[in-house]
Amino acid sequence: MTTLLHYLGEYFGTSADWTGPGGIPTRLREHFGYTLLALALAFVIAFPLGLWTGHTGRGGAVVTLIANSARALPTYGLLVLLVVLSGIGLVPVLIPLLALAIPPILLNTYEGIRGVDPALTDAARGMGMTRPQVLFGAQLPVALPLILVGTRTAAVQIVATATIAAAVSFGGVGRPIVDGLARNDYTLVVGGAALAAVCSLVVLAVFAALRQLLVSPGLR
Repeated sequence: MTTLLHYLGEYFGTSADWTGPGGIPTRLREHFGYTLLALALAFVIAFPLGLWTGHTGRGGAVVTLIANSARALPTYGLLVLLVVLSGIGLVPVLIPLLALAIPPILLNTYEGIRGVDPALTDAARGMGMTRPQVLFGAQLPVALPLILVGTRTAAVQIVATATIAAAVSFGGVGRPIVDGLARNDYTLVVGGAALAAVCSLVVLAVFAALRQLLVSPGLR
């Protein structure tokens, strides 16, 4: 524990680690940039598909198959394969992150909509609501807590796994870890790991705030 605290104090207490292209603020910006881009793309793909399959009741088996297949992909192995096939670039980094993020968003959106009490849906239709109004006015608000859980899971998985970007010459908080291992500099390794943990805690805090803002008090 003393050694760990020493490494942390040395990393965060060195002024040079807070400035320049390799400084802590820059690495955090890079890391959250990868995370936000991957999460946004995953949400754009998975959320509408989950809404449609959950609302119509069609394609549930396909949704489960896609989600389980994506979960089975080895993230680092997929990254290496894509780099070998297409060269170093942002796309080989994003694809493994999407494979991690799409399943929880897709499944939770599907299950959230499907799990809405049928009596609520029937009542909304009985009031003359159209299909889009039933979906967005009645089903989505009830399913929102579960959808947020799936999105939070995806975000935490992305922010924790985006460290692999450093393995193919990108930045982010994985850069100190990779560089530290290459140099046997455990101050960098511990500092990068601590930054990765901080990023995950920030994501959890953001989603806790979103839950308070977006979810009706009766559904929390």
